[in-house]
Amino acid sequence: MPFGYPVMLELAGRRCVVIGQDAVRENKVDGLLAAGADDVSVVSTDPAKRLDELEVIEGVTVERRPWRLEDLDGAFVVVASSPEPAERTVIAHEARRRGALVNVMDDVPNCDWAAPAVVRRGELVLAIATGGASPALAKKLRTQLAAEYGEEWSEVIAVLRRVRAETFSSLPDFATRARRWGDALDLDEAAALVRGGQASELSRRLRARLRQESSA
Repeated sequence: MPFGYPVMLELAGRRCVVIGQDAVRENKVDGLLAAGADDVSVVSTDPAKRLDELEVIEGVTVERRPWRLEDLDGAFVVVASSPEPAERTVIAHEARRRGALVNVMDDVPNCDWAAPAVVRRGELVLAIATGGASPALAKKLRTQLAAEYGEEWSEVIAVLRRVRAETFSSLPDFATRARRWGDALDLDEAAALVRGGQASELSRRLRARLRQESSA
């Protein structure tokens, strides 16, 4: 299976490089920023309007020129596009030689990873990949999941993070902690309470169940 091993990368504090106008046009910079990147170098001559917009974003630097080999120095992740097959191969080779993970758009042999279709709700990330077999299916599933998991899930995940931190020391055993959380968390209830403005009640119920207290 192409690109069959899913991972979530930590991008904060690591240099990301975006090369080429198609990569800019297809919002590859936006995807990196949404994932937490705070050091993104963009090298492209077009599209001018989008480059203007990116230029004012904190953590993004824009170079309006053809790419150079030194643009890849220190990169952790590289996203690139080019209409020229030879240029795509050179970018991938040089990025890999420097230890970077590279994705050259629409050029599978020159990719170390695939960008999935993504739904983001705060810290909740739902990613859909088909190994390149059907981008159309990935997009349709993204639309379906976006409708199923609405904006309330940003707050749900924030509540879960807080409750986990508050109860972690009282549940030091991993197996016990996993079992208690499995029993305590009702997804429909969590979403309904947050939608109804009762995030604090969700916190109370979760804490009670995790501690095996009455949650009535």
